[in-house]
Amino acid sequence: MSTAIFYHAGCPVCMGAEQMLLSSLNQDKFPLDIVHLGEQPQRISDAESAGVKSVPALVLEGQVFHINFGAALADLKS
Repeated sequence: MSTAIFYHAGCPVCMGAEQMLLSSLNQDKFPLDIVHLGEQPQRISDAESAGVKSVPALVLEGQVFHINFGAALADLKS
């Protein structure tokens, strides 16, 4: 079973996308790992390795889906 990973930074756009995913993603098929990069900065390198360029973003089966634009990943490093 593949885990879906949702990376975000806590902005209103990110929080709206998180709620949408929680209510619509079939977690029996894709368990959802929610990563708040503001609270878990050690996971920024994981996001980069997966190909995430900005948040909010969903990584599902190795593909990155950038949802709207809240913040560039590079901005979260500073």
